[in-house]
Amino acid sequence: MSGPQSWFVARARHRFAMTRECAVLLPGVCAALADPRQPGLDDTCLEKLLDWFRSLTWFDPTVELVQDNPCLTELISSVLALPEPSPSILSFTLQLAGILAASENRFQHLQEKLLGRLFGQDGPRGRAVWEDASVRSGWVKGVHSMVHHQPALHFLCSGGGMDVIFALQGDPSLFVASAASQLLVHMLTFSVESETSKPLSPKDCEWPACAQMIKKHVEDSLQSGSASHIEQSLKLLISLFGSCYAAWTEVLWSDIAKQIESFLMEETLQAQHMLANLLLNVARSPVFCDTEGSFWALVTSALEHLTPVQACPLAVGLLKLCKCPQDVRIQALTVLLQPMDCILRAASQPLEYAGLLDESVSDPVTVESLLSSKTSCAGLLCQTLAHLEKLLSLKHLRVDLPYVSLLRSLMAILQFCNGLLSPASPLGTTISRNLINCFRVQKSALDVLAALSEKKDCDTLIGSLFDVLLAYLESPNTSPTVLKKAFQATSKWLVRLQELSCSNSQCQQTEKILEDVFVVLQKRLCFPCWEVRDSSLEFLTAMIKCLRDQDGFRQCLLSSEVPRLTENLLEDPESYVRASAVTAVGHLAFVTYFAPEPPVAGNQYNKESTVAKLQEILSTDSEGFPRRAVISIFTKWLREGCTAQLEDTEQFVSRVIQTVEHDLDWEVRLGGLELVEVFCSQTICQLGLSECPYAPVSSAVTSSTPQNELLRVFCRAKLFGFLFRSLCDCDKPVGQRACDILIGLRGNFYPVSTLENPQEIEDSPAGRGIAWLQRTLRQGSLAQNFPTDGGNGVDFQDPESMMVALGAIDLLELHDELNKSSDHVEESPQSLLQDILATMGTIEENEVDCY
Repeated sequence: MSGPQSWFVARARHRFAMTRECAVLLPGVCAALADPRQPGLDDTCLEKLLDWFRSLTWFDPTVELVQDNPCLTELISSVLALPEPSPSILSFTLQLAGILAASENRFQHLQEKLLGRLFGQDGPRGRAVWEDASVRSGWVKGVHSMVHHQPALHFLCSGGGMDVIFALQGDPSLFVASAASQLLVHMLTFSVESETSKPLSPKDCEWPACAQMIKKHVEDSLQSGSASHIEQSLKLLISLFGSCYAAWTEVLWSDIAKQIESFLMEETLQAQHMLANLLLNVARSPVFCDTEGSFWALVTSALEHLTPVQACPLAVGLLKLCKCPQDVRIQALTVLLQPMDCILRAASQPLEYAGLLDESVSDPVTVESLLSSKTSCAGLLCQTLAHLEKLLSLKHLRVDLPYVSLLRSLMAILQFCNGLLSPASPLGTTISRNLINCFRVQKSALDVLAALSEKKDCDTLIGSLFDVLLAYLESPNTSPTVLKKAFQATSKWLVRLQELSCSNSQCQQTEKILEDVFVVLQKRLCFPCWEVRDSSLEFLTAMIKCLRDQDGFRQCLLSSEVPRLTENLLEDPESYVRASAVTAVGHLAFVTYFAPEPPVAGNQYNKESTVAKLQEILSTDSEGFPRRAVISIFTKWLREGCTAQLEDTEQFVSRVIQTVEHDLDWEVRLGGLELVEVFCSQTICQLGLSECPYAPVSSAVTSSTPQNELLRVFCRAKLFGFLFRSLCDCDKPVGQRACDILIGLRGNFYPVSTLENPQEIEDSPAGRGIAWLQRTLRQGSLAQNFPTDGGNGVDFQDPESMMVALGAIDLLELHDELNKSSDHVEESPQSLLQDILATMGTIEENEVDCY
């Protein structure tokens, strides 16, 4: 072992070694666990105890842990001796034994007396307690922990353990069955990789004994004709090929490929849906990159023979692969698009539009029959649309999608759903009946429609597209959740529309669409359902974010009733709506108040009135959501340099933080700290002390030294009182953010090497107050009666005192304390052991930490 590596292991062993205090407590814990008279522990405590033993054994394979703590083996023996042990304690014991036996040294130490009675033929599997799923689960987990060396592998193979694991694959408990399958994958991998001296090959494959047992079991199960056995082996293979990319997996695949291929032809096989997952995991393995064609021929066969519902996940997975052959990729795309092609053909007059596909991979009648069925139509379309949305989100798709035809198909689906499309065929009539008012399909189609807005080939259909979207926005039958999706799609396509507005004709079309949108929005802002009002405000905010610099958009917005209606919603009875209204009004300000060319004077936009309303919400609203929205908007205004148009920025910040520092919602207080951070950064930049990431404040400051003026500005704004009080906030994120800000500020006044001498501070005029402040801050959230300005000799508005405080208070120590986990003491192994003893009544004070 190299020097650095051995040093790391030595440190890890020291860190995870058992402490003397834990060694003293452990015998009592073991005795209590083995005592059937004691009340049972909850599973959380037992799992934490197992986690501790895993950490103890991970870096230390020696036998000393067991030898130095004989209470561990005594616990195992005592539990085994009980005639009717508690299932939870027996499960814990099995897992503990497996963890201890994970190293070969400890395995040899435990094997003679205990392991056979736990995992061998004399173990619990022959007793009544085996009927409890937790015991079987503990057995499987214990074996999994133990099998990390060959003696453990041989012990299981020679002691009948393999038959038990094979049987547990079909356990009625899904957790046990899954764990047994994962165990077999681990054993197969470990056996091949630890017991073979040369790589396996199809011509010369001598499988190790354990691996051969598992391989034969898989092959026999696949050929058994038993649906349950076939399914169990397919699950094992899916897990194996999904996690192991060793070269020998190609040898295993060559031995089972024919059987897998035969399953594709069996229409009655219940596990056909699993074949797609298996083939996809095999296709992802780098081992099969250079396969000449037999594997990909099997994939092609699967795309042809699996049902559309089964084949779609395989198809979309193949389309995401880098190394998939192009002909297979095109075939996968064809499978995925078949339902959309069927929709387009059912909705169009013959020869009106070309379909999506030139030819089908499988029989189109199958897809038509699924879409004709009320029970399967929506499910197939939702699955297809979800896959398409994922594909459209990929940056690099290695096959061309027919975007225009896809958009036509989406519009047809949406029109089928709201009854606005007259079907052109009997199939279309049936599909229309199946989809009418189907919210699931509407939402999925609108998601794909939004994703298509980034594809440039769809521009020719933009007029028809907005006809469909506006129909959804206007219809009283559109559900609130569908309306939200329609708004999201509309906002994305409006951005695309603005990008196209170059010619006069296009500009006229854009203006007409915007006018129609704002007419609908005015109605929706007054809708009785609060979810609709909320979605409408979110839509308005999204539009302003993207389009506020566009003249046409600003004109349509300001000529409508939308701004007035939005301000009215600041008084909405629903708090979510008020919060969305605050955000929308805040963004409207960029068009009405803060624009380079704001609306003419004397109009209905009164910035002072609006700001007063927002400040009133921040001060008086009974719900937290609107108050959080206000502080977020104020911070955004400050960050973009807009607050100087309202009043002096320093006064604005001071007024806001004096409001939020007493707010009961910690997220509002945290938002106040974000506002302070932006203000500090801007002020520091303006005074030339650093480069500023935000727009600078506009009020000019002059002074003899920038640092002195900086202190005076911060003191006048009452920042320091807010920041130091926040260090003792009962909500840790607030204290952490305040500490980060203070540490950043201190760097502008004190280089690291010139911090104040604590003794000199004691002798300064403000020294006693600062010393008291230091002691108070160390109490953190437990501090009582935190001083107000001037209290206990601490003047938070005195620049000299604050200069001393920044240099004297150990902010880095406070930072470390604030960033410690709140349960770093309670979750220590020592505390865990104490809690277990307390819970089981062996400590007088029966008090337990709350995890």
